[in-house]
Amino acid sequence: MEKEMGVSLLSSDGYNMRISMIACLALTWIFIHRWNQRNKKGLKTWPIVGAAIEQLINYDRMHDWIVEYLSKLGTIVVPMPFTTYTYIANPANVEHVLKTNFANYPKGETYHSYMEALLGEGIFNVDGELWRKQRKTDSFEFASKNLRDFSTRVFREYSLKLSSILSHASFHNQVVDMQELFMRMTLDSICKVGFGVEIGTLAPNLPDNCFAKAFDNANIIVTLCFIDPLWKIKKFLNVGSEALLDMSIKIIDDFTYSVIYIRKTEMEEARKNNNNKEKHDILSRFIELGEDPESNLTDKSLRDVVLNFVRAGRDTTATTLSWAIYMIMTHNHVAEKLYLELKTFEEDRAKEENVTLLQFDLDDLESFIQRTVQYAGLLTYYSLGKLYYLHAGITETLRLYPAVPQDPKGILEDDVLPDGTKVKAGGMVTYGPDAASFNPERWLKDGFFQKASPFKFTAFQAGPRICLGKDSAYLQMKMTLVILCRFFKFDLVPNHPVQYRMMTILSMAHGLKLRASRRS
Repeated sequence: MEKEMGVSLLSSDGYNMRISMIACLALTWIFIHRWNQRNKKGLKTWPIVGAAIEQLINYDRMHDWIVEYLSKLGTIVVPMPFTTYTYIANPANVEHVLKTNFANYPKGETYHSYMEALLGEGIFNVDGELWRKQRKTDSFEFASKNLRDFSTRVFREYSLKLSSILSHASFHNQVVDMQELFMRMTLDSICKVGFGVEIGTLAPNLPDNCFAKAFDNANIIVTLCFIDPLWKIKKFLNVGSEALLDMSIKIIDDFTYSVIYIRKTEMEEARKNNNNKEKHDILSRFIELGEDPESNLTDKSLRDVVLNFVRAGRDTTATTLSWAIYMIMTHNHVAEKLYLELKTFEEDRAKEENVTLLQFDLDDLESFIQRTVQYAGLLTYYSLGKLYYLHAGITETLRLYPAVPQDPKGILEDDVLPDGTKVKAGGMVTYGPDAASFNPERWLKDGFFQKASPFKFTAFQAGPRICLGKDSAYLQMKMTLVILCRFFKFDLVPNHPVQYRMMTILSMAHGLKLRASRRS
């Protein structure tokens, strides 16, 4: 018995000794690894997990963390457990990735797997022939004068609805969440322009909208996948964030398929009644294309078209409008210069149209709203193009707060970027923002707007994937800001925190709480 116990104790001691030796070797390895990086200018990493620990620590300020390195180095390499991210800011590198060697930098399987639950096989999540086919159709639609004119009317209509809500709020000195209002406005307008459906989230009583909440939740969760090495396990077990994603996707799908069903039903009834009036919404166009047996467009394909369109037109525009209002209200000289441009514009347009501007009283709600409606009637696609300072202000906002701050690309084959950075096949590369002070004047020369290279100003991408909805986004943002900044002055609620939330779109984490006051 004593002999057996002795053997057992010896075996236990031997096991513990081996564990201690392994731990000692591991600690020594980690120490040597970190010691070798003591003079390294770039990102500090750990064995096996790479930069995952530092990324998790800095998750809520990820973009600032990246910019800090980019401002020093221009390019940073971020190794992760299963891939490596290369962040670039040099315009020559950006042009190489987005245009010169475009074929080597697709969305890729890694990005596709992260976003598949939300975006499916839509244009923002596919490559190759499937992407080219959707791109061709979207390009044709966005170039349509009918769609542009329809969009102008819709954007004017919903900008006025938002203005009316602000008018009532200002008369009662109520606090509003401007980002939430913008999200409602862009969701309503994108559903009208994209799918010909009224969903009414910008109604005066601001009804709850399950789709919008589910869409936000899904965006947050899929963003986390980029740095969460366990997301596939959670997806397989349907636990944690992946379980919440499943519930969110169900709500999103229920809404989306109902929109498709409604649109198809309306089109069928119109045909039965010989009402062949042309529909200008994009979903109708895709449904018509789907009637061709060779198109292979299913309801699932239409669902992906709808959600990719919503992601492109709702969140990005609302987010940019929120940051633009914040920048304007916190830079008094910009607010006043913009106000003067809009006042002069109003007077000039009234003369051009031979219109007598209505008199209004700031203390009379009805006359105030009537004047805003009259002013909106003077706003056209072409006349908005003359507002150079407004255009510069929006562009400067996008430079500082790009709606899609990161847009990762996969790497098919090993490559060397123009600055000498080597990238490996299987990794990912993304371009990052380069921030400084808010200064709309940097975009103007002799009072006229001056474009910058799309490889330097990447808010709308560049190369073959350059954003087709750029003009439409500017149109809606101008339409909205022209009305709001002409008739309202905004003040941030004291101590309200303004910071971004980590998701695929650069939205504000706590909204934008402010008070609006009327301007004469």
